[in-house]
Amino acid sequence: MDNIANNIRQIKVLLEEFSINSHRNSDTVKVLAVSKGQGAEKLLAAWHAGIQCFGENYLQEALEKITTLSDINPEWHFIGPVQSNKTKDIARHFSWVHTVDRIRVATRLSEHRQGVAQPLNICIQVNIDSEAGKSGVEPHAILDLANTICELPNLRLRGLMVLPRPRTGFAAERQPFRRVAQLLEELKSNIPQFESLDTLSMGMSNDWAAAIHEGATIVRIGTGIFGPRQTRALKE
Repeated sequence: MDNIANNIRQIKVLLEEFSINSHRNSDTVKVLAVSKGQGAEKLLAAWHAGIQCFGENYLQEALEKITTLSDINPEWHFIGPVQSNKTKDIARHFSWVHTVDRIRVATRLSEHRQGVAQPLNICIQVNIDSEAGKSGVEPHAILDLANTICELPNLRLRGLMVLPRPRTGFAAERQPFRRVAQLLEELKSNIPQFESLDTLSMGMSNDWAAAIHEGATIVRIGTGIFGPRQTRALKE
């Protein structure tokens, strides 16, 4: 567990460095610990080292951790593909969903969020590289989905999320993040109801410096915090 605390200290140092290099305040960037395949004891160690937000990909695995860690009550983010038949538990147990890419999923999340005091924070996942078989909406379809989400009563649209294909070199890594940041600005500047959008969920352990340079407000760090997964994530 000491390794986790040391890793988090190093993450904080790098976050400050990347932010300074990008002429940003590090307080504007949230570190989301990607905790799939990690035991609850490792999440607890990360919590005590200053991590407050955890991102889970698989619902059943996540629900077990949410129950186990109910005493500390961290902020839970769902960052995996959302299946329609999982929307009830996701809507009830998470504060954020980063991977909405269909109107049907958004509608069901809103229906199941009814009765919860706070709206569910939503990011639209963008398939920025138009990869076949990959989750996310094409850039041209963002506006229609954003309009629908804003009309649903129990959701709060926060911004965009992206998981681009791997690239080599800092300049190349920045390109897809820059495009997603531009898409968010286009939404905010052209449509009054989108002026309050404030979130860019982008960048992981191998490319988060480039993401921060292009305006990321949430970076999703897994191996950089926990190291390689020791257990196999429970896929559903």
